[in-house]
Amino acid sequence: MKLTTKGRFAVTAMIDMALRQDDGPVALAGISERQKISLSYLEQLFGKLRRNELVASVRGPGGGYRLAKPASAVSVADIIRAVDEPLDARMCAGKANCHDEEACMTHNLWTTLTKRMLDYLSSVTLAELVEEQRGKIGNSELKRERELRSQRRLRPRRTAALAPA
Repeated sequence: MKLTTKGRFAVTAMIDMALRQDDGPVALAGISERQKISLSYLEQLFGKLRRNELVASVRGPGGGYRLAKPASAVSVADIIRAVDEPLDARMCAGKANCHDEEACMTHNLWTTLTKRMLDYLSSVTLAELVEEQRGKIGNSELKRERELRSQRRLRPRRTAALAPA
């Protein structure tokens, strides 16, 4: 079983968003820039995450995405399943037709691995991953980002001066 880029990027983007959502909806462009993930790819992933009710979109100026439920209620397995990532180490996807329409000699091994993998990924919550990242990057970096965002919001908009006629 190999976790593809789709699953890895979805988990990474969800951690990034959850870290920053306290200041309001998080724009995908910001996640794209910070995580070096294509914006169009993120749009596809977040469409699936929204349809699976893990995130909610907020339209308009200052819009973006936020979690649709508490981070403690979202597991890594939920995220990976939401983006259609298969979590199965068996070649037969559980149909037991691996070898000449019969279960292969290692079918039970891969079945057990799949179950343990699902159990583990279901036990790890987004909240745990967010706290781990907060410890790594520190609140000072997040605070600096907040200050920059608030300065951008407070800056007066420039308008073209009208020249006398």
